[in-house]
Amino acid sequence: MRVLRGLSGIVAGGTAVLAATVAGAAIMGVERGFPGPGWLDVTWHVAAAVGVVGAQVYADKRQGFAAFFGCLVVFGIAGYLLWAQWWN
Repeated sequence: MRVLRGLSGIVAGGTAVLAATVAGAAIMGVERGFPGPGWLDVTWHVAAAVGVVGAQVYADKRQGFAAFFGCLVVFGIAGYLLWAQWWN
């Protein structure tokens, strides 16, 4: 379980960094007058980052199946974000 929580923590951190990067690109786009990600893309990324960080905190504070479920939520949200916003 320790390895799974560590891996989901890396995914949660990466999702948070991705959300900050997309938000930064949107702000730079507005300030410099070039097209960047829109408010909907930023909202998706920020909402996913909040969700995965919350699920990771939940997984870190639990034992057994509850911790496993929290890790699955992290992987599920991050995977859906990547599929819906980057590959689709």
